[in-house]
Amino acid sequence: MVECNGEAVNFKRKCELLDVSRGSMYYKPKPQQNDDVLIMNELRSLYQAYPCYGYRKMTVALRQIGIVVNHKKVQHLLKVAGVQAIYPRKKTTIRNTQHKVFPYLLRDMKIERPNQVWQVDITYIKIRGGFVYLICLIDVFSRRIMGWNLSISLDTASCLDALADALEHHIPEIINSDQGCQFTSEDWVKTLQNRQILISMDGKGRWADNVYAERLWRTIKYELVYLHSFDTVTQARVAIADFIIFYNQKRFHQALNYHAPDAIFNLKTIPTKQELYASFVSQHHYQSEEAFMY
Repeated sequence: MVECNGEAVNFKRKCELLDVSRGSMYYKPKPQQNDDVLIMNELRSLYQAYPCYGYRKMTVALRQIGIVVNHKKVQHLLKVAGVQAIYPRKKTTIRNTQHKVFPYLLRDMKIERPNQVWQVDITYIKIRGGFVYLICLIDVFSRRIMGWNLSISLDTASCLDALADALEHHIPEIINSDQGCQFTSEDWVKTLQNRQILISMDGKGRWADNVYAERLWRTIKYELVYLHSFDTVTQARVAIADFIIFYNQKRFHQALNYHAPDAIFNLKTIPTKQELYASFVSQHHYQSEEAFMY
């Protein structure tokens, strides 16, 4: 469109007349690098396995398999490859006005260790012909799912089963819940008090007080439930059990510097992302030495 050489009108004046940047006229598109093609192939493979991973988690996953790449480049390559992470609620909180409501204990509290605070909540999952109800207890510090139960009824007994599962190996200092009748019931309250566990409850209508449990539901819905169709309770239960193992042992958590909940629960601290990357390098080095030995 604009020739750099010419006698009648110089190059600068041509750009001014056409209202284009001189710098853009010198730009030459770079061909796609072979390395970028290989990375995009890996990204597509990862997307098949983990369709809910965004560019940050994709960066960590690439690092885990030995591909050192910047998160901005991963974001660009995902766009080039056309890969994008896939991202009405039943009422599960039913109050009983005759039950005692406990105060909210977590305001301004610094949560700095496992088993300091757990949160518990209930959500619904649609299956063919109806709904089932998932109860989970989550450790706030590590985001680890401590206990869970899937039930066909929204009752206190199913919540107590999830609690018994969680208390089998660990006991928290505080358990926070909403003001649902399951968690204000005499059976639930007595079970916690007999274990010297403090009871905390959200303010009325304040879902943010139980935000970690709410965030867990978003993860389970978008990364499991919305990707499958469950015909039976058993089918849903098996799928959820497998997902919880993945969630606790392998799933990257941005708030945990991309470590998995089990690792943080056992370490009792949150290492940096750089320390995570260094562990990948050490792991690959160890595997290489093992392969050489055999």
